[in-house]
Amino acid sequence: MSTGTLIAVLVIVFALLVVAALVATFAIRRRHLQERFGPEYDRTAEAKDGRFAADRELHKRESRHDSLNIKPLSPGARDRYAKDWARVQEQFVDRPDDTVHEADRLVTTLMSERGYPTEGYEQQLKDLSVEHGNVLTHFRSAHEVNDRSSRHQATTEELRGAMVHYRTLFEELLHNGDRPQGSRA
Repeated sequence: MSTGTLIAVLVIVFALLVVAALVATFAIRRRHLQERFGPEYDRTAEAKDGRFAADRELHKRESRHDSLNIKPLSPGARDRYAKDWARVQEQFVDRPDDTVHEADRLVTTLMSERGYPTEGYEQQLKDLSVEHGNVLTHFRSAHEVNDRSSRHQATTEELRGAMVHYRTLFEELLHNGDRPQGSRA
């Protein structure tokens, strides 16, 4: 084999190795995003018309999230919020519409105390998706019913469902993402 042929073969082999390394790196990064964001990964890929665009979007969310001062709750704050939630739930039978609105406010207040910005619903979703992507469908469902309730268009059963959805996110935030033993979803 001539020197020129050997060099050409080595260049091709090297190029294939570089391509294989890049493909592996992208696959590892994508798998990381899929695991971290859960169902939110597929939802973002669908909304962004592709996985590469979703990857970029989710990396942006991670970067923003890393710049936030997200902190766990103290045991005292956790107890206070748990009591507030119990009080809100107790009012559901007598005032279901108001209770759902109060649940939304309580979740927003809890988010704020944990360090999440609360300037807008869409941004809340993006910020929460980084650590709580598995419960965002609950938040979306609850928020949609809360909006309809504001226009007096939600049934009592839908309001009950919204409370269950809010509770799922509330418990996730209350326990800093760690589910307590025996917790309901």
